[in-house]
Amino acid sequence: MSKPRHIAIIDVGKTNAKIVVVDAASGVELAARSTPNRVLTGGPYPHYDVDALWAFFLASLAELAATPGFDAISVTAHGAAAALMGDDGLAMPVIDYEHSYPDAVRRAYAELRPDFTETASPYLAGGLNAGAQIHYQKTQFPQRFGDVRTILTYAQYWVWRLTGIAVNEVTSLGCHTDLWNPREGDYSSLVDTLDLRPLLPPIRRAFDHIGDVLAPLQHQLGIKNPVPVFCGIHDSNASLLPHLMTRSSPFSVVSTGTWVVLFAVGGRLDRLDQQRDTLANVDAYGKAVPSARFMGGREFDLLTGGNAVAPDTVTLDRVIRDRIMLLPSLVKGTGPFPHREAMWPNGEARTPAERTAAASLYAALMTHVSLGLIGAEGTTIVEGPFARNAVYLSALRSLTRRGVAALPGSTGTSLGAALLAGATIPVQAEAGNGQPLDAAFDTYAAIWRDHLA
Repeated sequence: MSKPRHIAIIDVGKTNAKIVVVDAASGVELAARSTPNRVLTGGPYPHYDVDALWAFFLASLAELAATPGFDAISVTAHGAAAALMGDDGLAMPVIDYEHSYPDAVRRAYAELRPDFTETASPYLAGGLNAGAQIHYQKTQFPQRFGDVRTILTYAQYWVWRLTGIAVNEVTSLGCHTDLWNPREGDYSSLVDTLDLRPLLPPIRRAFDHIGDVLAPLQHQLGIKNPVPVFCGIHDSNASLLPHLMTRSSPFSVVSTGTWVVLFAVGGRLDRLDQQRDTLANVDAYGKAVPSARFMGGREFDLLTGGNAVAPDTVTLDRVIRDRIMLLPSLVKGTGPFPHREAMWPNGEARTPAERTAAASLYAALMTHVSLGLIGAEGTTIVEGPFARNAVYLSALRSLTRRGVAALPGSTGTSLGAALLAGATIPVQAEAGNGQPLDAAFDTYAAIWRDHLA
């Protein structure tokens, strides 16, 4: 198989899904199309509108097949999902991980799930543990579950739709699913507790060529030659992959979007605290990486009402001086303070610029706490929307007292998925460290921490 020239990426995030075409020689994005990832409320439970996503993917691929064209496809997707397949398609809808289960179901699952020492996967809210999703689907809808023949990790569900070949992959199995033992590099005991082993297809490497686009799809998309499809990768691990290929340990990556996901390469697995949303992810090479998460992008949008206004120096100084600060957590059940209720101890920010400043400082403080929980050292690389937030970057540099490198372009997920198919890592312009904030912010941060003591 010759090296591809252009690689199309199917990128399924929690909030949005997109198709990106990446130039394999340079790693540069040539074209992109995006659509909201809708949740349907009908049926047995809230679930993703996978048929609408599939229609969007096909329409976008058909359009992009002409210009700029592509000759390989790779996939990346969020990890908190599993596709329960029947004989010829989904046997059950792909459940929305924000759906909350009855208390009795959660208690039953808590009693049977493996210990944190086995999986390095904390017990999370809703269906953030894919094992909890499957337990809920199996116990609450036994007749439907009886039709399940195969269970696919979410990125590999889209690989199946493209190729007809069912596989699973370790980055998606190893991201807080409860289904994976990262130290042993094998399925956890939960797989046998739930009697799932007969339903699990072979595990393939993220870099593997799984098959070619099915002939009818190839014709539908207007593609003349066979197009190879690669196995794919969990989205946060996709962001990590370019750095694993180019940087020396230790360093940390802060991937921002709806979630802020933090990786400490060279960090400490023995520091992980299951009560504070820390865990081991599994990278594209199968290695456990200390990680932490909080729903920082969602919280930032809630705080700013989607109307972020960059504060000027006077506004930022006033927010710091008057100690206008938010205490965690705005989205409960996640992050380093999952059981705390958000509050403004000194009065709420009033203007959009004040709210943006306070939200940016809050996000940096939460990031710093999470980095400490996973033993992060070395440079902190920030990707995604927060990499364009000067207040956040300056605050984070002040808090860590280490270098902070911002990659304000792509979130990194599309590039990471393209690397699986042989793309070259581009030379990315990193924003400088930025100026740390002054001593007044050190006092602000100390007071914020004192409130949480």
